[in-house]
Amino acid sequence: MEYKISDKMINMKPSAIREIFKSLGTPGAISFAAGNPAPESFPVADMQRISAEIFANQAVQALQYSVTEGYPRLREQVKARLREKFGIGSENDDLIIVTGGQQGIELSCKVLCNEGDTVIAENPSFIGALNAFRSLGAKIKGVTLQDDGIDIKELEQTLRENPDAKLLYVIPTFQNPAGLTTSLEKRKEIYRLAQKYDVVILEDNPYGELRFAGEDLPTIKKLDTDGRVLYCGSFSKVLSAGMRIGFLLGPKELIQKVVVAKQVEDVHTNIFFQILCSRYMDECDMDAHVEEIRALYRKKAGFMLECLDKYMPECVSYTRPEGGLFLWCTLPDSISLMDFVRRAGENLVFVVPGTAFNCDESAGSQSFRLNYSMPSMEEIEKGIRILGDLVREMA
Repeated sequence: MEYKISDKMINMKPSAIREIFKSLGTPGAISFAAGNPAPESFPVADMQRISAEIFANQAVQALQYSVTEGYPRLREQVKARLREKFGIGSENDDLIIVTGGQQGIELSCKVLCNEGDTVIAENPSFIGALNAFRSLGAKIKGVTLQDDGIDIKELEQTLRENPDAKLLYVIPTFQNPAGLTTSLEKRKEIYRLAQKYDVVILEDNPYGELRFAGEDLPTIKKLDTDGRVLYCGSFSKVLSAGMRIGFLLGPKELIQKVVVAKQVEDVHTNIFFQILCSRYMDECDMDAHVEEIRALYRKKAGFMLECLDKYMPECVSYTRPEGGLFLWCTLPDSISLMDFVRRAGENLVFVVPGTAFNCDESAGSQSFRLNYSMPSMEEIEKGIRILGDLVREMA
């Protein structure tokens, strides 16, 4: 049979990162490609104990259908934590539990954008968000990402030239893939331009609690005075990625539509893991747990930067993140990025090419993303040394 694929999906490509995962079972492989939290960050013993108690005392509730908005106790806990940690959430806001931050991003676009509408994003940006926008038929316009955040002058020009823009997607804190943080001045300018050109901001902040250097900055949501910021967060980086527990905070009118859209997709997020997450927050010291993760990533990121300083030729530049999971390396123009990525893989070191994060899929790149949360210290040193030797050979 000849299958006729829908217009929305006919040109969709698989995630470059997920494709790389298929090669990671090779003995001796070193992966800098994943966006996974460190396995040692999972509070396994506490989760094991709480899970047993749930099955003993709340089994029916945990195994039955539940409400789309999310487990009521968890919703209140998340709202309280967002107020405490980020100073966000007003009486005009509501919150829904979603199946990972990825679903929060996709549902936001589904609610706000018709096919053919424009979504503006940092370039480069999170591949999962870009593919979500593409799958819904939105046009993506990328705006150059600078060392201190999105290029404000280019952003205004893009907004002016795209009056059909409905959504501005940004990752201001420890940006994926670049690991950069948007300055306070630029956060204010982003919000001002969103007001001027009447677009909704989708602020993605899955790494916000993972700062291990520098000073905290207010979220764009904290600057929101007229209900135009949707704030997307997740427990994936602080408890467990596999639980797929995320949340979306925003104006009640928009969240009500997100609820309807979610009912169509999956009815509700896994209720067992919602209860588990809630019980963990009630019974364990979440702040102490997060601080342990920060210390772990401070050590790993610092060591990766030491190795880059030691083994990588000066012709390669790289960011120095203050938190999150990633840093961003840029090769000289004399080296083909895709040849470099291919040859690195042949040496069993896997990185993600910057082309995977481009808003324009046909555009080139000289950059690649490195992750420091997953590999061991030994793997970090060995892998960076191999990459440095490969740069010298290719240059």
